[in-house]
Amino acid sequence: MTIFHSLNTSASALTAQRLRMDVISSNMANIDSTRDKLVDGEWQPYRRKSVSFQPREGQFSSMLNAAMGKTNKGSAGYGVKVSRINEDTETPFKLVFDPGHPDANEEGYVEMPNVDPLREMVDLMSATRSYEANVTVLNANKSMLMKALEIGK
Repeated sequence: MTIFHSLNTSASALTAQRLRMDVISSNMANIDSTRDKLVDGEWQPYRRKSVSFQPREGQFSSMLNAAMGKTNKGSAGYGVKVSRINEDTETPFKLVFDPGHPDANEEGYVEMPNVDPLREMVDLMSATRSYEANVTVLNANKSMLMKALEIGK
């Protein structure tokens, strides 16, 4: 374990949460986009996207054993990384009656994106709180490292 290990762990979480906020912003920006992808000659509305995280390295059990001192393999925890950005294919598109819209079907309904602004705002608040918590951890680690350097004077 290096002296900067905890800083690197917090930095990986900050990077992951920042990407999560960017994806949420993209969802909100495309809440009215009825033409995202051309599939079989027809435009499909924008699909909501979400971010999946996973540990950067190792399994939880190996990290737990290392933290408890049962193994001598490295250190416990390596941070987090984004494993993938998923499209929400389970939630159906919203049908809105708007016969004057260029993308309306024969009955006058338009398929709108499956983005729920309330859900996006809750996810954004969660990502923001996680980001803030990791900034607090980063600042606490920095403060401890500075105090450790002062001891050597």
